[in-house]
Order: sequence, then structure tokens, then C-alpha cells
Amino acid sequence: MKKVFVVFLFTFCVHSSFSQTEKIAFNLDSNRNFWQKFTYDLGNMAGGMGYAYTRPLHWQKKQFANFGYVAVGTAALYTVDDHIDNWAKGWSGDVPRWLVDYGNDIGSPNNNYMITGAVYLTGLFIDDPKLRRTGVLLISSASAAGLLQQVSKRIIGRARPRIDVGKGKFDPFHIDRVFNYDSFPSGHVMLGFTNAYAIAKQFDNPWIKAGLYTVGSIPGLSRIIDRFHWVSDVLFSTAISIFIVEAIDKFLDTKYAEKYNSVKKQKKVVWDLQVTPRTFGISMNF
Repeated sequence: MKKVFVVFLFTFCVHSSFSQTEKIAFNLDSNRNFWQKFTYDLGNMAGGMGYAYTRPLHWQKKQFANFGYVAVGTAALYTVDDHIDNWAKGWSGDVPRWLVDYGNDIGSPNNNYMITGAVYLTGLFIDDPKLRRTGVLLISSASAAGLLQQVSKRIIGRARPRIDVGKGKFDPFHIDRVFNYDSFPSGHVMLGFTNAYAIAKQFDNPWIKAGLYTVGSIPGLSRIIDRFHWVSDVLFSTAISIFIVEAIDKFLDTKYAEKYNSVKKQKKVVWDLQVTPRTFGISMNF
């Protein structure tokens, strides 16, 4: 995974905005040969990462408010992390192991890049602009999310549930990764949900979107069941995945003539947390 990030990092230096309406002039000429398209896409993958990382520098009131909601939601779940971990241990044996294994496998970096790379290369070789752009979005979003979580978990150093030292145990500021103190945020969740959210953007049908979001949520469930992550890790990682995909997709709108989201509807996404002694759930209404 680190090797993949190095390929993208040495070229990225894009300075843009997350949700503002700044206009950037780029050459959208589609008359490129195979090699030109490939190198152009590599540049956009790196540029998309830079665009996402610089978004907070341009946030306005609305964006800070949205991030505040995520922070409050994460803090609220932090107060019940131990309870949900204990509750999950009680029924983890009832969850089919194949489902848990799927969540762990699909969120791993190697499997993630096999899938996203296959999508991109298919679009490139069959000369399908929409599929090619989707591959660029998938790879750049996963790379931005993956690098962010690798750096963040070393800085934060939160203990994983499985070592049984409690939700509030931290060993921060390590350059080298300290295993079992790398819980926050979750790389599996960010990679898994990033893919699902990026693919869902191509569809208008809310049921298809909901299905993709559900599949994309399986890694988070798996990581909670296997006690690799707290539920607050999962919520925060999911929200960051959405922010990153939205940012990079806006960037790619300025780089490609193919825009599968050219007609955007104003949609309000509402997260609803439901916690009772016997049930726990997070629902997203759109």
C-alpha cells in the first residue's frame, strides 16, 4: 500500500476547493492516444488527492457545520463504545463467518487495489470514458483515504478493543506503526465504503444506492465483530470517506468531459443513531 501511495504523492500539488464554485480551466480534449490517456489519468489521481487534502483550507460555514456534526456524532458514540463492544461480543458468534471474512477481505489494501485497478484498466482498454473516470475516482479516493488513515492512526494511537484496555487508552505520536494501538480511524472501513460510495454516485435509483451503501458498510460491521475497531472509529471513517469522494468527484468534473453527475439534486443526508439495550443501528436517510 505504501508503494502505491509513493507513486501518487510525488506528483500531487493541487490547490482547490471542496464545495465552492470556483471555475478552473483545463484541457478536456478527448483526442488522446492510449499512453496520453493513461498518464493524464495518473496526474488526475494525484491531483484529486491534493484537492481533497486542501479542502479544509477553503471550508465555509456550511462545511464546518457538517464536520461539526460528524465530530459530535463521533463523540456521542465514544461514550458508548465499551457498551457496544460488550454487546457485540454477545452475538458475534451468530453472524455468518463468511460475511465477516468478506468485510475483512474487501477492505484490505491489496484486494481493494485489485478491484479498483481492474475497473480503471477495463475502462482504459475498452475506451469507455465513464468507466475510466470511475476507475480514476475509485483509485484516487482510496489512495487519499488510505494515506490519511495511515498517518492519523500513528498520531492518535488509540488502542483496539481486542486488547481489553478500554476505549480511552492511547499511545500517540509514533512514526512507526504500533500494532493494537492503531484503531482510529479504520482503514478497512474507509477503503470499503469509499468504493461503495464512489460507485453509487453513478446511479440515480435510491434503492441501488442503499444496496451499495449496505454492502460498503459490511467492513465496518466485520471490524466491530472481530474487535479491531470501536463503533466511533467506524462512524468517523465512514464520514471521512464520503467527504473525500465528494471532493475528488468535484475535481474530476473539471478534468473530464464525461460527467455522470452533471445534474445534481439537492439532497439532505440524515444520520440517525438508534441505541437500546438490545439493538444498535445507524441509518442514513436520503
